[in-house]
Amino acid sequence: MKKMTSLFLSLCALGIVSSNTYADSSLQTLLDKGEVRIANTQASPPWSYINDQNQPDGYDVAMAKEVMKRIGIKHIVFVADSFKNFIEGLKTGKYDVVMNDLTPTAERDKQVDFTEPYGVEEFRIFVMDDNKDIHEQVNLAGKKVGATAGTTNESGSREHLTKSEVKAYENGGLVFSDLGNRRIDAVISSFFGGEKYRKANNLPIKAVGEPLTFQLSAAAVPEGDTSLKVAINKAIESMIKDGTIDKLSHKYIGPDYNMIDDIKKAKAEVK
Repeated sequence: MKKMTSLFLSLCALGIVSSNTYADSSLQTLLDKGEVRIANTQASPPWSYINDQNQPDGYDVAMAKEVMKRIGIKHIVFVADSFKNFIEGLKTGKYDVVMNDLTPTAERDKQVDFTEPYGVEEFRIFVMDDNKDIHEQVNLAGKKVGATAGTTNESGSREHLTKSEVKAYENGGLVFSDLGNRRIDAVISSFFGGEKYRKANNLPIKAVGEPLTFQLSAAAVPEGDTSLKVAINKAIESMIKDGTIDKLSHKYIGPDYNMIDDIKKAKAEVK
């Protein structure tokens, strides 16, 4: 053990590894503070939204509360922000964690660290009920397509829908409002989010075609906050084992939805 310790200290002195490589103070700092700042949009149901009591609510909010409870952090400050700001917000210390249906991508992973996934969803094309022209992705050529700014919906649409006019919106409410007012022809959105807006606002819209893709969601923490990431992973693992994640997904997404099974399917698709 002494030899290993001496070797590690020597490597640190040489700059080959950092003293924070295996043990950083990110978790302890938050535990000592007794407070964590968690970012979400508060405008992307069923993941995060403002409820009738004017409080943050939704699947991600409930997940955040339970995760931090299991870690031992007593107080959460939810910070409202947009998808396009999440990564920079973490990098600049605006908040400590992002939990809002955020998909780990190669580009994001270069800038922040992601935990194990705790959510997954399918992405679909939404159109007006009376639309007879759009049935699948190929029909979007020459059409105006909306997506929430800064999301993988937007980046994926710009990458794959090169023959469409892609418009970015600050939140899901705005994009579906423009669809309802026929300023755009279609919206690329999660099936859950689109259905939530449809029901909540009595919108005459529908999802068409097969799912474009499945996307996992995970918590994001500043790069190098290893101890915080490990603690969140342990909490997520325990919530999978004791059924808490399925319980929360049934409450916020639907009684027939099995989050754990879909996470497994999505992981298999990624492989």
